[in-house]
Amino acid sequence: MALDKNISILVADDSGTMRIMFKQMLGKVGFTNVELAVDGLDATKKLNEQKADIIISDWNMPNMDGMELLEWVRSNEKYKKIPFIMATAQGDKSQQLEVVKAGGNGHVPKPFTEDELKVAIEVCFGIKKEVIEESRKRTVIDGKVQMKVAHIQITDHLALGILKYNIEKGVVKPKYFDLETQCLPGWNPVVQLLEKGDVDAAFVLAPIAMDLFAFDVKIKLVLFAHKNGSTFVRSKNYNYDDYHSLKEFYKYKVVDIPHKMSIHNMLAHKFLTELGLKPGVPGKNAIDVRFEVVPPIKMPGIMKENKDVGGFMVAEPIASNAIAKGIGELQFISTSVWDNHPCCVVAVRNEFIEKYPDAMHEFASLLVQAGKFVEQNTIKASVIAVSFLDPEKKLGLSSNVLRKVLEEPNGIKMGDLYPVLEDLDNIQRYMHDSMNIGKLIDLEKFVDLRFAKQACKS
Repeated sequence: MALDKNISILVADDSGTMRIMFKQMLGKVGFTNVELAVDGLDATKKLNEQKADIIISDWNMPNMDGMELLEWVRSNEKYKKIPFIMATAQGDKSQQLEVVKAGGNGHVPKPFTEDELKVAIEVCFGIKKEVIEESRKRTVIDGKVQMKVAHIQITDHLALGILKYNIEKGVVKPKYFDLETQCLPGWNPVVQLLEKGDVDAAFVLAPIAMDLFAFDVKIKLVLFAHKNGSTFVRSKNYNYDDYHSLKEFYKYKVVDIPHKMSIHNMLAHKFLTELGLKPGVPGKNAIDVRFEVVPPIKMPGIMKENKDVGGFMVAEPIASNAIAKGIGELQFISTSVWDNHPCCVVAVRNEFIEKYPDAMHEFASLLVQAGKFVEQNTIKASVIAVSFLDPEKKLGLSSNVLRKVLEEPNGIKMGDLYPVLEDLDNIQRYMHDSMNIGKLIDLEKFVDLRFAKQACKS
């Protein structure tokens, strides 16, 4: 059964950028009957004026936020049966559970794609069923298990690309596993596949992995994917010389980040706070720099078109590509805020670790070797990276840009992937104590060092 594309959709979001994106995304998947509201209060007025078949709302809004709107809808006899999706920067698991408890029908964390929105709508109307977590059926041929690993299009995941290339070219011949990689458009699909067991492992943001573990998703961290590697880009829509200070420049502007549960959120928050500003997502607390969560590959285009955006923080090569194209200029490299910081990690499903320990040892060892290859062979690694990170040639990457990224003295490092628990603790405590994000976890239970100890012993 197909969903009627003429259904009336009411979208509430206080961000002008996000309202435009909602309308564009919904239009791409066939939904054109879309009404836009600037906050929850405006949404209640529009509901009283005309029919809505489904409501999609941001969480953090002034006047009436998304949760207050949801509670108002569910307590109103006339509207209480309208399906309600929370599409929001509140991407941590605790917030998703709050939405369900309050009567929400779905939760789509930013940054999302048009396909994710479409699926969420179809689930609300019973067109599709939400998949529950289950173990993936793996193929084992001649003692080699098929290992499926998810990643996104950033340099942080290049060690996986090098390993894949070396296997395809016969440079290395794994004895215990066959590698299958899955390149995804954003963090949310990676999280969903890892959580549901559709992949065996994923290269994923450390705070995302810790948050999943906090809510009993059966994964372990086995390696860091890299250290350093992110960049804060300042918009060139403004003449910086017109401002007396960085504080004045960023005050009352938007800064884009790739995910709420990210090192980028943490480091951008730390940088702006030390300038004397109050950054954050809109809500009850007063802020003077607004964080918006948008897909990494869309950041340069959004900043170019939207003069509200003062900058963005993102992984490479997106930042350097934007600078090379004249869209922005370098504000800082992440090492200047925290040298040798972790960012993405290699998270693996528990059942894969338990069933295939030989494959895990071999995978970890070959990944560590691939990371060292990146640092020792930047020219060849940059050539391999183009096809791995941009297989459909949509990002317009070049090996020259990637080589500069890999050779930046204070940039990304892959020569040491051994997990440092103290660094992970610094992340979770800053986000929990200073940003009120996430839950504190027992890192010794979360990190499985057996494979890193063997792989990194040299």
